[in-house]
Amino acid sequence: MSFNRCRVLAFESRRANEIAELIRINGGEPFVAPALIEVPIEENPEALAFADRLYRDEFGMVIFLTGVGAKVLGRAIGLRDGEEALRAALRRTAVVVRGPKPSSVMREWNVPVAVHVPEPNTWRELLAAVENRPERVVAVQEYGRPNRDLLNGLSGQGRTVTSVPVYQWALPPDTRPLEQALNGLAAGEFQAALFTTGVQIEQFLDFAQAEGRREEALRALRNVFLGSIGPTCSESLRACGLSPSMEPSHPKMGLLVREAALTYANRPAPDDGAGSASTG
Repeated sequence: MSFNRCRVLAFESRRANEIAELIRINGGEPFVAPALIEVPIEENPEALAFADRLYRDEFGMVIFLTGVGAKVLGRAIGLRDGEEALRAALRRTAVVVRGPKPSSVMREWNVPVAVHVPEPNTWRELLAAVENRPERVVAVQEYGRPNRDLLNGLSGQGRTVTSVPVYQWALPPDTRPLEQALNGLAAGEFQAALFTTGVQIEQFLDFAQAEGRREEALRALRNVFLGSIGPTCSESLRACGLSPSMEPSHPKMGLLVREAALTYANRPAPDDGAGSASTG
């Protein structure tokens, strides 16, 4: 079963070529419009202040939400203090990782992990995983936009929380693919759209807003099949008023494309009373 030659829109940036090829393999005609780039916060006093406090053993727990963010944080601190200073301090601290990517970074750094957050790795699983931990003073490696639900939840557990921002999101320098995506959606040229992170829908709608076409974009997206890589991404879609049609069995890009193609092929026909595909 496959996408049956339908046009599939994706917003992936770092792995744009890979997701395009996966869509082709699964019978779709891809159009990839990168929706974001990661911009490191070059002058990051919060990171250096975090390091100074960590060296003084002021944090009982450090939470890493992304692998990329962990590496950027390590580089920022390493430029001033050398690579080993941060790693040695983390070995004295309860380290929490949200998923396999930050876990891989900790293995590379030879830093033990106290808590591996189980799938689907949302803020809810994270809060449940640390609920009974004794540490009261916590640092959270942020990524792009702060996760207020997580920060408020940790505070609600009686913890003092410090956010450590390491990078933020921006639109790509060339926004012509996003403009083509917006025009194509409005014209009904796409039958499916795939999201590999919730930030993609936020960035795309910010771009549409700047063009005065946010509501037009939302109306168009409600009429296509929406694949979401996992619960966190789905939360972002729902926050924008969109209903994901499916999530894969595990939050992996290959599974997202393959299982989206299968779900798309087996979806009810529009004329059988089931409504549009986007209601999933």
